[in-house]
Amino acid sequence: MYDDESLKTLQQILFFKELDFQLKEIKEIMENPQFDKIEAFKKQKELIRVKRDRLDRLLSLLEKLEKGETCMSFKEFDMSEYIQALEQFKAENTEEVIKYWGSVEKFNQLIEKLKDDESKVAKLAIKQYGSIEKYTEAMKENLSHFSEIMEKVQSFTSKGSDYLERNKALNAQLVADITKDVKSKEIQDIVHELILMADEVPTNSNKGDNYWNMVIDGYFHNEKIIEITDRIHGKGASEFIGKAFQYYFENKNT
Repeated sequence: MYDDESLKTLQQILFFKELDFQLKEIKEIMENPQFDKIEAFKKQKELIRVKRDRLDRLLSLLEKLEKGETCMSFKEFDMSEYIQALEQFKAENTEEVIKYWGSVEKFNQLIEKLKDDESKVAKLAIKQYGSIEKYTEAMKENLSHFSEIMEKVQSFTSKGSDYLERNKALNAQLVADITKDVKSKEIQDIVHELILMADEVPTNSNKGDNYWNMVIDGYFHNEKIIEITDRIHGKGASEFIGKAFQYYFENKNT
């Protein structure tokens, strides 16, 4: 049913699939007039090697944990795939990089900063998204719609003062009387409005499964957030906001 050329095409598709490319993306890549099979094989080999190395580190970590060793290193949860995605974005979208960052050199500085803070970023990524893989997937989605997102950001920035005023007013309503029951419809309606407002910010539609848990935890345990919130709205305001948001998410599907 297949001739040799079809089998070669199938082989290349399977390599792309192994790297988690969607069939639609593979079709667009392979139908591009500039598509180079040999160059694609080289890049696929590099990406599969990165994937293999990451899995080897995870296996090594699991073996240590299986033996009862305590290993809290996040080196095994490296950001190689995300860094690779940024490098690829830079190579394929030079004009956009210059337009929004000012120069390729400034974009390179962003990548170097990520490399320097890799462990710290990895910890936050795992905390917010559950895994490096989910974080990388969300960031890749951002890069694939980068121009669209940046246009929305610029439009949003132009009316940012209005957004801040609305947000400020809603927060003031929320904590106007912190003796109120956070379960009340009045308080929960305000929380709902604040969450809808948060979705207006055109940064990343996929905030991660644990995003709001991190926000709530900040109101309960982050000293800076507690200090600033209580200074603006009065003592106990931070805890009240945390409880109001916590109740909302615990009961939003009931």
